[in-house]
Amino acid sequence: MKLLTSLVFCSLLLGVCHGGFFSFVHEAFLGAGDMWRAYTDMKEAGWKDGDKYFHARGNYDAAQRGPGGVWAAEKISDGREAFQEFFGRGHEDTMADQEANRHGRSGKDPNYYRPPGLPQKY
Repeated sequence: MKLLTSLVFCSLLLGVCHGGFFSFVHEAFLGAGDMWRAYTDMKEAGWKDGDKYFHARGNYDAAQRGPGGVWAAEKISDGREAFQEFFGRGHEDTMADQEANRHGRSGKDPNYYRPPGLPQKY
């Protein structure tokens, strides 16, 4: 419920300046799809030490959608990291993932985190 309320509030607040409520929601929906695609690619690739690249790429792709995509990427990333840290994943790894997330959301090239030898398909 908090997520829905937050989405509506942010949509109204940010949407006024960027094409309206439906534009923000559309961007958020597409951004969530970008995040899902990066996640499924990461699982498919199964590449050792490739998770930071996929974090950065998912956030980058979502952010390219506009303010709604940035919002979706931030909420999904923060939620995923909080969940993983709660269930015992190391704090240092969570912070490194969050740095890759911020790197991508800021519009910086996600290939900075690309591991050597990762197929070009990704």
